[in-house]
Amino acid sequence: MSEEVFQQNLENAKEVMPGGPYLIQMLFKEPVSMPDKEKMIAVMERHIGAVECFCHEEKTVGFAALDHIAEFKDGKAPVQLMVTGCTEFKGDSFDTFLLSQMWDCQEDRERIFRECQYQVVAVDMLTSALPALERANLDADFLDALAELYPDCEAFYFQNCGKLFLAEDVRSHQMQGPDRFIRFGVNARFFNIEGTEDMLIDTVGMSTLFLPDLQYHFHGMDPNWVVNHAYNVASYLLANDNPIESGETVDGVQGGRMCQDLQWKCQYEDALIQPPRVVLDIHMGEYASGGR
Repeated sequence: MSEEVFQQNLENAKEVMPGGPYLIQMLFKEPVSMPDKEKMIAVMERHIGAVECFCHEEKTVGFAALDHIAEFKDGKAPVQLMVTGCTEFKGDSFDTFLLSQMWDCQEDRERIFRECQYQVVAVDMLTSALPALERANLDADFLDALAELYPDCEAFYFQNCGKLFLAEDVRSHQMQGPDRFIRFGVNARFFNIEGTEDMLIDTVGMSTLFLPDLQYHFHGMDPNWVVNHAYNVASYLLANDNPIESGETVDGVQGGRMCQDLQWKCQYEDALIQPPRVVLDIHMGEYASGGR
């Protein structure tokens, strides 16, 4: 756990834009060329389905995902998936607050940011108009295609949630369906509250799908149990299009496992830690800290 002391900063922090882009930075030790058009189309179609490559240039490649149609007031259009050419990457641009929450790559983080001086950026467009589950699966399929197209990639950084992964961990995952989005696109953060025994765990990344992030303010429970609970609840919200309203309950945790006999009350509240946003706060009964 990081010993760095951070200040709560809700006033000056940048607000989350719900439905914002799912932006992936692929990091490399050496410059890489854009894969040829035919190869990119073949890999994208294998993972995503029918695509149309409407742009293939040195600096940009664009695909229309023909099986995923965004509906707007003035018409319909297939969503787009964009990949940039290789550019320089500066690993020293991350502040200590973001670095402190990169739990999946702690041992390799400094090496990655020191050795990787190049990046390729991938992003989805128009996808905010898709249902949450459809977008989650599409973004996860896009990630799988990118991992295949760029075998020299050393690491993936997910800007919407602040997660950093070794590329081999992305390529070797065995997950299916929308849980892939939860794994790579949602980050459960952990904070000790200075001067107390209280802890705070929250998530970032769910707002990309117009779903609520979660928040737990608590004491006296193993935080790893709470992190696991947060990812399970996030997966439930995604699979069921967020059926939880203020005042309803979710199964609590007993002995490290979710337990139907223990119910924790949910309430929509302003987040305690930046970025400013409304979160689904889960009151952990006897383990809860602070007023509600």
